[in-house]
Amino acid sequence: MSDKASNAALTYASYLALDEILTAQRPRSDEHDEMLFIIIHQVYELWFKAIVHEVAHLQAQLERGVTAQVLHTFKRILTILKTVVAQIDVLETMNPRQFTAFRSRLEAASGFQSAQFRELEAVLGRRDKRMMSAYPAGSELRQRIAAAMARPSLYDSYLRYLASHGYKAPRTLLARDVTRPTRTSVALQRVLLDVYRDDGEPAQVSERMIDLDEGLQEWRYRHVKMVERTIGDKRGTGGSSGVAYLRTTLFHPLFPDLWAVRSRL
Repeated sequence: MSDKASNAALTYASYLALDEILTAQRPRSDEHDEMLFIIIHQVYELWFKAIVHEVAHLQAQLERGVTAQVLHTFKRILTILKTVVAQIDVLETMNPRQFTAFRSRLEAASGFQSAQFRELEAVLGRRDKRMMSAYPAGSELRQRIAAAMARPSLYDSYLRYLASHGYKAPRTLLARDVTRPTRTSVALQRVLLDVYRDDGEPAQVSERMIDLDEGLQEWRYRHVKMVERTIGDKRGTGGSSGVAYLRTTLFHPLFPDLWAVRSRL
């Protein structure tokens, strides 16, 4: 087939695979609100995919030390994250009785099983093998999460960005085992104090790291309150502890050193 014929065959619907996307909503009940519930969560997964994609691009830019491109990509990621948080407003138009009407049809399905969110957590620096417990050994989803935990995280790329701009992050951190959780470092905090006092481009990038950390914490908080508003203290779908577990995820910063230095500026 010639390029001309191929281009002529391409349509808006085929380019976006709309036949696949718009037939992917398959409610398991006749309840009106189940359609909204499905669409919202499918859109969440698309946004999670976009954020993972953008963070990989951001890491490459940080490694290259190109501040303008780094800041641009941060702006995109943070804007997507705000959209993700705002979607909760739509989900909260469904009251508890409307959700209860089809909740039993979810059976063992649960948001805890979102492999893309687990992958995103790993990309941002979480190192916890329990994140893989919901996925069978050898499965593609488990392998994706494991691979993300084996690669340098966004935090590691940020440290290399600082080093490329003349800030000597501790060598032990630059050469650390990236499969292990990050630990707070007084030595790094001294470097970060210099970054902020110089008030140059690295300080702007540091603030975008804080924005991202804060944005994810905001999403967690809004998600907890949405679940509490919808099911109270009932157990979650799939046998999870629901709100009780979700509360334990709150207020755990991704980048604790960036928060710690604020009391010293």
